[in-house]
Amino acid sequence: MSDLPLPSAPRPRRRGLRILTTLLLILFFMGLAGLAVGIIIYGNLAKQYDLTKLGEMKERSVVLDTKGREIGKLHGENRVVVPISQVSKHFIDALLAREDARFYDHGGVDYVGVARAAVRNFKDKKTVQGASTITMQLARNSFDGLNEKTLHRKLVEVMLARRIEAEKTKDDILELYVNRIFFGSGLYGIERASKAYFGKSASQLTAGEGAMLAGIIRSPNRFSPFRNWKGALVERDDVLGRMVVKKMLTQEEADAAKKEEIAVVAQPLISNQDNYAMEAVRRDLELILEESEIEDGGLIVHTTLDLDLQKAAEQSLEKRLTEVEKQKGYKHPTKAQFDAAWDGVSEPSNTPYLQGGVLMLNNRTGGILAVVGGRSYPQSRFNRALQGNRPIGSTIKPFIYATAFMHGLLPGSLVEDAPMREGELKDGDGYWSPGNADGKFLGFQPASVGLVRSRNAMTVRVGNFAGLDSVLMTLRDTGLGEPEVRTPQIYIGNMGTSLKSLTSATSVFPNNGIRRRPFLISSITDAAGEIVYSTPVLESEGMPPGAALVTERLMEKVMNEGTGAPARKEYGFKEKAGGKTGTTNDYKDAWFVGFTSEVTCGVWVGLDQPDTIAPGGYGGKLALPIWADSMNVAVASGYKQEVQKAEPVLARVNLCRLTGLLATDGCAAAGHAYADDLPAEMVPPGYCDAHGGRVVVERRQGDSKPGFFKRVFNGLFR
Repeated sequence: MSDLPLPSAPRPRRRGLRILTTLLLILFFMGLAGLAVGIIIYGNLAKQYDLTKLGEMKERSVVLDTKGREIGKLHGENRVVVPISQVSKHFIDALLAREDARFYDHGGVDYVGVARAAVRNFKDKKTVQGASTITMQLARNSFDGLNEKTLHRKLVEVMLARRIEAEKTKDDILELYVNRIFFGSGLYGIERASKAYFGKSASQLTAGEGAMLAGIIRSPNRFSPFRNWKGALVERDDVLGRMVVKKMLTQEEADAAKKEEIAVVAQPLISNQDNYAMEAVRRDLELILEESEIEDGGLIVHTTLDLDLQKAAEQSLEKRLTEVEKQKGYKHPTKAQFDAAWDGVSEPSNTPYLQGGVLMLNNRTGGILAVVGGRSYPQSRFNRALQGNRPIGSTIKPFIYATAFMHGLLPGSLVEDAPMREGELKDGDGYWSPGNADGKFLGFQPASVGLVRSRNAMTVRVGNFAGLDSVLMTLRDTGLGEPEVRTPQIYIGNMGTSLKSLTSATSVFPNNGIRRRPFLISSITDAAGEIVYSTPVLESEGMPPGAALVTERLMEKVMNEGTGAPARKEYGFKEKAGGKTGTTNDYKDAWFVGFTSEVTCGVWVGLDQPDTIAPGGYGGKLALPIWADSMNVAVASGYKQEVQKAEPVLARVNLCRLTGLLATDGCAAAGHAYADDLPAEMVPPGYCDAHGGRVVVERRQGDSKPGFFKRVFNGLFR
């Protein structure tokens, strides 16, 4: 019996191969299952995003002046949305060549591109090529949280891109992308970038310009033509080369595009909309709306500003202060010297050169027509018109006289212009006697002279007559403010306030005593045209209309024959107007505030660090020229009286200058009688009995009460 071969045992290698195959199959199907689960999970995550938000792009809010002219833009993003039909084909081709050459062939994810990028990055052992399609970039740039560099984020982005492709056309996707993308230098969207960099619309871009803009997309701040012109040219040439490879351009066309002269619009050091007026609008907007509403942008902000007046005030302030700096003997650093040494970036806490502020108000509404906070917003953002707090000098005097008129003083009443006597002041501690600017005293003069000729001693006596409490009430009622210290020195302006407060308070005189709250934003509308906010005209009585009218007429005399007369004689201002100069001790502050029936304008001139501006630096010399320049433009722009305003009824009466009562023939015989037109509320209730004689005007019923002046006159003005 022959030996039979025994069955051979399975080879270990074959068994291992079967096990490996089985494991691989298991892993493969597990991978498929995992992929399916992942697709479901991330597909569901992608469905949570609202695709309508793709078209919600933050545009900057537009700020308009009172005549509907654009002043500037703020908040939101600096973008202008345009349809894809208004974008140059040169740019579209350049964009596709640089960012997504297979855009029209994939469904949101370019798997060929992914493989190519993976191979390239593996070979170079670093990330040198990405695979994000335009659709993926759109998804990433449209929704918060997708900019994180994680696998989770990338998977959500992939599924979201596929969803976008399923619901949008390719042209829709391109349109959304080119309007949303960032181009550096604060510019969003192809239209705004084209306008800012090249001064033309996106539809007019040449091949070279389109290639340059497409080239800077991946690193827009680094390659901005404003900041890195050579780098922008390198990127342009790279894109043109890609366009040749993709047969979008011939080599000859690409070479011609490289030789094309590209004119980049000069970038200003700071945008012309970055100024005191725009900053004031920003601040007010932040008080009116929630931060989220502002940041979303797309608002139309209607302001009370008038661009013509704003420009005139800015130019006059610079022109007139430069003239002062050029005067012989001027000792302070000039703005020209500061400009020459300035690095263009730093902002000193106090500028060393002569500064100023201008504020103009619409008397009928209280709307701010112009606000200039200084000579250079980039060098100093402190708004001297709104935020300053400087002593106002003699500009306070109209309020002192108006208060006295409320309490029985008449413009023709005699007031002594002489040094104060010991114990004469009713308020305050100790003796105080101010002098006059000319160093002289005129003796007894009509009260009107004290205001028209700005006599300090007379004004203190007028304030003393009215009483400090009454004066302070007038300052509060007119919005001038509350002084830090209760002292008679307030009567001649030893209190600080802002130019805005002073100008607003002064507007009560042409407004029959009515104070209208100043405001800058009249209304706000959203992108749909719906009114989001509207500012009401808020008004209150600052003083009785009679006192306001009498004071207004005296302030008109200031313009015609007093310290404001140079406005007419030297600067050609012809409109009916009233005003008051102001100068503080040692010529540290120069003021002028004045009005027509339509506009009230205030001007301040001084140094940030209080110091003598120049010897003889009165408000009439330094501030008045700026006022006249600005108000001449206001009148020329149509801000002049068309209809006679309603005023208190006036009565023609004969008065005794000595007692302030109705005159008798004895007053006339003594040389103290005079005639004046007074509001009914200011006509004295009785007749003078100091001079004897008979009443020349029949006594009215109820006029038998002894006159107020007879009771208080003794020693009051002596």
